[in-house]
Parts: sequence; structure tokens; C-alpha cells
Amino acid sequence: MVPISVDGYDALVSDEHLLPRLESAAELEASGEAVGASAERRDSLRRRLSHAMVGMKKDFYGKGPTKAKTFINDEYVFVVMEGGLTRNEETLLAAGEHDLVRAYRLRFQETMATTTVRAVEEIVARKVVTYHSQILFEPTRAIEIFVLDQAAG
Repeated sequence: MVPISVDGYDALVSDEHLLPRLESAAELEASGEAVGASAERRDSLRRRLSHAMVGMKKDFYGKGPTKAKTFINDEYVFVVMEGGLTRNEETLLAAGEHDLVRAYRLRFQETMATTTVRAVEEIVARKVVTYHSQILFEPTRAIEIFVLDQAAG
């Protein structure tokens, strides 16, 4: 295992070259965008953040959430997503392995922190000071929490 630090996020990886490379926020948004969404709705900040987070889950987990909603309050951004568990995660949950699924999801999100944070920074044009991801079950919710720097002015 090799320790790496990217933008203040520390992780241990077996081979840094195997980590996912940053997709642009626009690519993640397009991947998570609902079919038939109007241009006006697509351009809203909250919608862009929701699409980027859904796209990230879809592209890197292999299955994306079925719904997403973003809340912005001052320097806080919360993206709440519904559904999106993979078949193997559903099987593990049915066997009572909630802690294992949660640990895997949280560890994977640590690995994806740079991609996730950079996409948010690109969309909101502010620096993310800190980031946390959480997964809840029954009902399934994935929550991405971002604290932004103070807005200029």
C-alpha cells in the first residue's frame, strides 16, 4: 500500500495509477442527467450538482441512484440520493451485512473524494473545505455533505 495525499485528502492505495481519473463536472452531469430534461432545468445549480453526483455513482459504482435532490444553505451543500444499490450489495443487506456494505461504500467514497470534490468545486465555483459521505438503509439513501469556503463579498 502506498500513502497518497491529494488536495488534503489522505488515502492508502496499492497502485495510484489504478485510481479513477477525474472526469469533468460536465461529463459527470451528463452521465447523471435525466432523459428529456429541459435546458432551463439542467442549468440550475442544484440540478447540476444532483446530476454530477448521480453520474459519479453511476459511472464508478456501475449503478446510479434513482432520485437525487440537492439542498444548498449558505456554505453547506447536501445531496440526498435514493436507491442505487448494486445487486451484490442488496444480497449482502438481505443477509444482514449492513455494516459490511456501509464500510465498503464509505471506503470507496474516500477513494473517490478527489473526483467528487473537484466536480462540486467546478460547479459552484467555490472551494470545498471538507466533505463527508454517508449511506443509510431502509430506506436506502446516500448523502454527500460538502462544506464550502466563505462566499466572496
